[in-house]
Amino acid sequence: MTIPKSKIRLGPYLYPMPVVLIGVNINSKPNFMPLAWVSIVEHKPPTILISSSQSHYTNAGIKENNCFSVNTPSEDMIIPTDYCGLKSGKDIDKSKIFNVFYGDLKNAPMIIDAPLCLECKLLKTIDLEQGHDIFIGEIINAYSEDKYLTNGIPDLNKMNTFLFSMNDNNYWKIGEHIGRAWSIGKKYED
Repeated sequence: MTIPKSKIRLGPYLYPMPVVLIGVNINSKPNFMPLAWVSIVEHKPPTILISSSQSHYTNAGIKENNCFSVNTPSEDMIIPTDYCGLKSGKDIDKSKIFNVFYGDLKNAPMIIDAPLCLECKLLKTIDLEQGHDIFIGEIINAYSEDKYLTNGIPDLNKMNTFLFSMNDNNYWKIGEHIGRAWSIGKKYED
C-alpha cells in the first residue's frame, strides 16, 4: 500500500497552541513569561501543566514560591506579551509592564487586563533531563470579568485571545465557531 502523505521534518506539531503569560514573583517582584507549552491535566481538581526550558528565569520563581499564575492575554496585549518573551527577567525588570493583583497564594502575580487568570499551587516538578521542567499546578482560583463570560464561564470569542504556531513562530487569531462539541458528531452516519 502506498502512503498517501509525505513524511515531513519532525517537530512538535500540536496545533493550536494557546498563548499564556506565566506569572511568578522573583526577588519579591512580579515577572512574566509568554508560553504556549501548556495543557490541562485533570478536571477535578482542576490541574494544569506547563513545560518551560530550564534556562528560563521564571522557573526559579516557581520553585522558590511553589506557585505560579497562568494569564490568558487578549489580542490587544500581543505587543507587551511578545516583549516579555524577547527579554529575560534576568536582564530587565518586568514588574511594571502589567498592572497586577494577587490572590490567596500571595506570590502568583496575575494581570488585571488579562481576560482570564488562573492562580496555581505547584503540585509537582518533573525534570525531563532534556533541558525542560514540567510544572504541574492545581488551579485554586480562576478570575475573570463578566464581559468575558457567557453563562458564568469564559467565552473564547469574548476573550479575543490568540494562538501560536511553534515551528514557524507566528501568532494567529482564533476563527469562527463551527459546531458544538459532543453534539455535532451525532449527525455522522455509518
